[in-house]
Amino acid sequence: MHELTITQSILDIALDQAKAAKASKINKINLVIGELSGFVSDCVEFYFDFLKKDSIAEEAALTFELVPAQLKCRHCLSIFHPGELLWICPHCQSQQVEIVAGRELYLESLEVE
Repeated sequence: MHELTITQSILDIALDQAKAAKASKINKINLVIGELSGFVSDCVEFYFDFLKKDSIAEEAALTFELVPAQLKCRHCLSIFHPGELLWICPHCQSQQVEIVAGRELYLESLEVE
């Protein structure tokens, strides 16, 4: 259900930016969603189709750039993609890792008229 709130925020930001640009129509909203963000693009799109009605974004399409998870080993400083269950450095086997990519969720750009 958190996708509804986030989708409303995305639409609000897009409408505010379009208004500031004196646009009459939003054609496309480009989003970046990280693999670890917890947000499902299908859910965002579902809510967006409902929320955009009767606005200048009514005909707008959403596009998604999906960012894969990346971890950095705090021991050997290697950057790698995590495995399914265990986040262990493939180079030194350390479990001391930090997330460096994959938590993103933001509106990257708009296409307007």
